[in-house]
Amino acid sequence: MTAQTLFDFFVFPGIVFTAVLGLLAGWVDRKVSARFQYRVGPPLFQNFNDLFKLLGKETILVRTGVRWLFIAAPLAGFAVLSLAATSVGTALFFGRTSGTDLIVLMYLLMFYSVLIVLGGASPGNVFSSLGAGREVKLLLADELPFILACLVPVIRAGYKLDFGAILAYQAGQGMLVASVSGAVAFVVALLAVQAKMALPPFHIPEAETELVAGPFIEYGGPLLAFWKLNQFMMLVVFPFLLILLFWGGFPLRGLGLLWGVLKYLLILVLIIIVKNTNPRVRTDTAIAFFWKYLSPLALAAVVLAVLGV
Repeated sequence: MTAQTLFDFFVFPGIVFTAVLGLLAGWVDRKVSARFQYRVGPPLFQNFNDLFKLLGKETILVRTGVRWLFIAAPLAGFAVLSLAATSVGTALFFGRTSGTDLIVLMYLLMFYSVLIVLGGASPGNVFSSLGAGREVKLLLADELPFILACLVPVIRAGYKLDFGAILAYQAGQGMLVASVSGAVAFVVALLAVQAKMALPPFHIPEAETELVAGPFIEYGGPLLAFWKLNQFMMLVVFPFLLILLFWGGFPLRGLGLLWGVLKYLLILVLIIIVKNTNPRVRTDTAIAFFWKYLSPLALAAVVLAVLGV
């Protein structure tokens, strides 16, 4: 393992960068959400304060639960998202790819959802188990349209799975979101991402008014801090992935850097707007939405991509 690989994973664009930017993105989320609700919102470093406070709290373990799984799930989730952030970031910022980037990333993101299920089922709490079960159903609902949407850039880039080829295609032909197939796939992917992050209207696993905190109800202290940090890191990983696949990348120099920041903020604000303007839907409604409407729409985008539209 080279020094460059270690720097990529632990500093930039890996753990440190993604964690700090995720906490700041969480502040943007809370601030914009407050404006929707006619509130002022928290100060800039509130998420940092909350995280460090949780890290200093006591960790309480359920006596009858599967303790090693209860502890391992949030830590493994943090490692998985760090790997996903490093994979997306190194391709987005430096153009370093492995040739099978998209397949690896799909497995990592799916595995993170599985870890939420395992962590939620491990303490044996009724509400936690219900939340874990809902996470499984949500994963089954959103995975198909998300995969189909991500296939559109692969097809347009010459059926290549590495991020470098997708970015190279967009550098020569323009952003995919400007095409019909790319625009349709982007909308589908954006809504699927909303469900993957379990944000309204798809915050079915947590459902505060029903399940309190769903899979995370028994978590506290440092373990809850890692789950919270994971959620903030997803506000970096998923928008960066959408920028890479549909918006032509994120240059690190000159006006390209400013344009990249604007693209990130635009996608983040779109996610926040959807979150704050829609009530939570039922599980069966979410499944019907993704399978009956978004999946055929994503399939149509794939067909259009094959036709070069």
